[in-house]
Amino acid sequence: MTEIASRRRRGGGRAGAAARRGSAVIEQMPWNPPVNRDRPIEPLTPDGVAAIHDGAMRILEEIGVRFLNKEALGILKQAGCSIDGDLVRMDRDFVMEMVGKAPPSFTLTPRNPDRTLTVGENYMLFGNVSSPPNYWDLEIGRKVPGNREMCRNLMKLTQYFNCIHFAGGYPVEPVEIHASVRHLDVLYDKLTLSDKVMHAYSLGKERVEDVMEMVRISGGWSHDAFEATPRMYTNINSTSPLKHDEPMIDGCLRLARRGQAIVVTPFTLAGAMAPVTMAGAVGQSLAEALCAIALFQYVQPGIPCAIGTFTSNVDMKSGAPAFGTPEYMRATQMTGQMARYYNLPMRSSGVCAANVPDGQAMWETSNSLWAAVQSGSNMVYHAAGWLEGGLIASPEKFIMDCEILQQIQRYMDPATFATTADDIALDAIAEVGQEGHFFGIQHTQDRYTEAFYQPFLSDWRNFEAWEAAGAVWTPERAHHIFKHIIGSFEPPPLDEAIREELAEFVARRKSEGGAPTDF
Repeated sequence: MTEIASRRRRGGGRAGAAARRGSAVIEQMPWNPPVNRDRPIEPLTPDGVAAIHDGAMRILEEIGVRFLNKEALGILKQAGCSIDGDLVRMDRDFVMEMVGKAPPSFTLTPRNPDRTLTVGENYMLFGNVSSPPNYWDLEIGRKVPGNREMCRNLMKLTQYFNCIHFAGGYPVEPVEIHASVRHLDVLYDKLTLSDKVMHAYSLGKERVEDVMEMVRISGGWSHDAFEATPRMYTNINSTSPLKHDEPMIDGCLRLARRGQAIVVTPFTLAGAMAPVTMAGAVGQSLAEALCAIALFQYVQPGIPCAIGTFTSNVDMKSGAPAFGTPEYMRATQMTGQMARYYNLPMRSSGVCAANVPDGQAMWETSNSLWAAVQSGSNMVYHAAGWLEGGLIASPEKFIMDCEILQQIQRYMDPATFATTADDIALDAIAEVGQEGHFFGIQHTQDRYTEAFYQPFLSDWRNFEAWEAAGAVWTPERAHHIFKHIIGSFEPPPLDEAIREELAEFVARRKSEGGAPTDF
């Protein structure tokens, strides 16, 4: 295992100095958010697009969506929507006018401007696993509740890997920290261990306001500078079917008024929280997302918004969620096609239902990730580390997923499909002719080190060589790499005065009680 994990291989390019600082555990691909140049897969005909759009609009016009937020109800009443208690019906012309105000792309600029991201266009951005309450690694060997050390270690992986572009929610919930102050400790850890784009949970005004202030402090920005461009984002889920809850809408309104980005992602499981048909589930998901985006655009025209998809199916034998299924892939592709119809950036996910980092975990996650590629997704949540339908975070799975993400990045590299005369290589073909081989010719010698993707985790030796080296299975190799990364990790630079200001803010907010809870 030691020999495999410490082997230095090329990853299709040279790793950035910041990623390698203090460590040569792996030689990874550079920080380079990939651009998806492929034509997206579009399962829907033009008539199909029109039918799903009409279905989503009829849901909003005839059936309605419940908004369990009094401020939102007042705003939507002012906008001319039909309000019956907390049930809101919206005219399609209003919805489309508001959605049309959302920008087709936007930037997110964290404290390190070299980590600035473009959300939209053809960019494809990957984020870490977010929000599981439980943790599994090979050393522990069982499912356990998450804690702060586990959360910090997964954040170190988030920072270390160049193929992870943004920091989602907590990579695992540190459940030993009281919920009233958990956000303060975790955001302090995230902001000091990573310089990538940050996320805020929209779970009560205190959490949102605290996170915005901590992100502002981390960048050394004035309030005006913080609000001048999106520095962070939130992601909210509707409460399917057809509801938006109070705290998530509240958080988005607060972020919108300060110029920060919003992702709206309904969680629609076909057969349970949405119709059993993919067209029905996608149509309902679109309705739930578009009505919230319309609200935010009415409040703050032009605020950056992305539409998310989390439409999959359930196991009809047990009711358990299933991910990485053919239905999940088609729903993701269909939603991508509809997102382009609405001219909105799209978020999808890298997910699986498997309980440990085994074959099932990887084929389901690979299906999910390649569906993201095929759909033209711009943000991919949970791209590394997700298990058990989002109930477990695993460092081995995180590292195994990063191998797939690097392969996707290499797949999108224009060098893989270049067609210059040098790439057509007629001189090399003529030199070899009908005899011999290409191993030794100069054309190969000049290019072989970067010609192909070279894995940091996969083992390409034959069975006998693999067996002689200890017959180490993939999760074991991933575990060894995880331990080496954590052991040699160095956080990115942060001015000591800013670090102290963050610590003082956390201490003050803790003394004030943090965020109120129900317990």
